[in-house]
Amino acid sequence: MSEAPLPAIRSLPSWLLGRAAARGRALVAEALAEQDMRMWHHVVLSAVRDLAPVAQADLGRGVGLDPKDLVGVLNDLQAAELVVREPDPKDRRKNAVSLTPRGARLLTRCEKAARAANDELLAPLSEAEREQFTGMLRRISGTGH
Repeated sequence: MSEAPLPAIRSLPSWLLGRAAARGRALVAEALAEQDMRMWHHVVLSAVRDLAPVAQADLGRGVGLDPKDLVGVLNDLQAAELVVREPDPKDRRKNAVSLTPRGARLLTRCEKAARAANDELLAPLSEAEREQFTGMLRRISGTGH
């Protein structure tokens, strides 16, 4: 069985998107690492800011992270004093997660670093092309708006 010629594979939009996504993830991961932050930790921290106070189970569903993995990420974030887990005001049997002031400051720095990494990724495009490209990505990714 012969392999498909590389030029044929490399011309597929799915292959090109995968390569672009891998480059984007690498750039963002490197930028976050400079802030002593890992990718999933940044995702969870950002979601906590947007949803807080948020029940741990709702947070996991919101970011699409397995509950066991979420506990590990939250343990790391709490140990670094970036989030707090307190009894949920709606259901005292559950924990609600909120951002600490320290977590908010770090998140601001991480968001700036992630934006700079995305600017680097899209540097070959004009501003109009960036907007058009992002719009097209939203449409084909199924994420809507």
